[in-house]
Parts: sequence; C-alpha cells; structure tokens
Amino acid sequence: MSTALNVYGQPLITCSTQPMTGFYRDGCCKTDEEDLGTHTVCAVMTEEFLDFTRSRGNDLSTPIPAYQFPGLKPGDRWCLCASRWHEAYLAGKAPRLILQATHKKTLKYVPLDVLETFAFENE
Repeated sequence: MSTALNVYGQPLITCSTQPMTGFYRDGCCKTDEEDLGTHTVCAVMTEEFLDFTRSRGNDLSTPIPAYQFPGLKPGDRWCLCASRWHEAYLAGKAPRLILQATHKKTLKYVPLDVLETFAFENE
C-alpha cells in the first residue's frame, strides 16, 4: 500500500489515537476500496455536530463496548465519512478539521477552499 496523502498532497498525519479512530482503527483517516463510507475527514467533534449526526441516525456519543467504541465528546478528533461532513456543512453544523490528517480523497466531495475555511486553529 502506498503512502496515504492528505489534502495538500503530503503524507497523512495521525488524526487521533485517544480515542482510536480511522476505518482501520490505526489513528489515521486512510481509505481504500473496503471503506465504503469514505472515512477520510479528520474532524474535531462539537456538541452541535454530535447532535446533528445523532439526528441523522448515527449516534457517535453513546459508547458501544462490544465494538470497543468509547463514545465521542466535544474536542475528540475522529475520522468522519466525507459525505456526512459535507451534509453537516450544508446544514451549517460542520465541525472544524485537521487538514494535515484529512485524506486527499475528501477532495472528491468537498473543494479545498471550503475545507480550508474549517481548518482547526490549533492544527
């Protein structure tokens, strides 16, 4: 597997290991053909976004011990599906992003200039 690249064409950095995120639960927002949800967006969770995604049927706040999922809280970083982030963006509920940890495949869903307006300040 070749080196995963971020939206700037540089090597992808880790999104989060506390909690452990990524489609492959390796801390990175890597993707391939197995990742049907395209979990490529490294986002910093907010209460507003967590409420929004729960209202869309994807509760990321509630722990699911059977899947070793701790439940997310505001401030946690998590690899989101690009389409869910875009949906939240259109609804005015999108969380901030860690662009160095956001996979380049995200650019198929959202232009770079839009992503950059959501760059997390402490990136």
